[in-house]
Amino acid sequence: MIAASAFVVLAVACTSSKGGSESASLADSLKAAKPVNPESLLPKKSLVDSVSYYLGVNYGPMFKQYDFGEINYNLVLKGLKDFIAAEGDMKDSNFVKQFKYNPEDMGAAINKLLSQRNEYKLAVNSDKEQKFLASNAKKEGVTVTGSGLQYVISEQGNDNRPASRDTVYAHYKGTLLDGTVFDEVPADQPSAEFTLNRVIAGWTEGLALIGEGGKITLYVPAELGYGKRGTRGIEPNSTLIFEVQLDSVKHYVAPQAK
Repeated sequence: MIAASAFVVLAVACTSSKGGSESASLADSLKAAKPVNPESLLPKKSLVDSVSYYLGVNYGPMFKQYDFGEINYNLVLKGLKDFIAAEGDMKDSNFVKQFKYNPEDMGAAINKLLSQRNEYKLAVNSDKEQKFLASNAKKEGVTVTGSGLQYVISEQGNDNRPASRDTVYAHYKGTLLDGTVFDEVPADQPSAEFTLNRVIAGWTEGLALIGEGGKITLYVPAELGYGKRGTRGIEPNSTLIFEVQLDSVKHYVAPQAK
């Protein structure tokens, strides 16, 4: 019994000693660990600014494509903040009442704005065209056709002229009245290939006036160009100016009947 009691005392002493060592180690560890400041985990201002800019660039194409004009960007930001701050289920009919304007009316409002901007451009460009063509027609060397196309031939070329169903190979530069180049195939690049009845009417008519090797400047009224609809980089009712060099002509060959 004495031996057994001595063993128990020894075991307790060892246990107490071990426990004390572990407690001291844990205390030292907690004492050595520095508290983390949550604020230090937030992204830096430089990163926030970068992402903010990227978000603007991300939505930029939509603003540019539809040409909203002088948009009030302060209200764009307010609408964004209002939506983020809005509470409740977006499917709830009361959700939209939190905004200054009803988002359900957005489509109609955007269409109205774009329609009015388009009408404005049509009127402005039409006025510019009338003044330009009236003045240009009086210049020396300018010829006006029955369709309203104006042109100046600087080199006539040979007798091999294209017809409407022929394929032409050409170098050219297309500009707007303000000198903006909207399309170009410069001399150091291969010729562009077109089927003459698949381009704008001003080209179909104008290139038939010269032969291979010929050079012509075309002043194309909007109705012989892209008209009231315009196209990418060209506003509605835009007058177009082309400097064209007709390199070669590939005549249309009708398929043989079997």
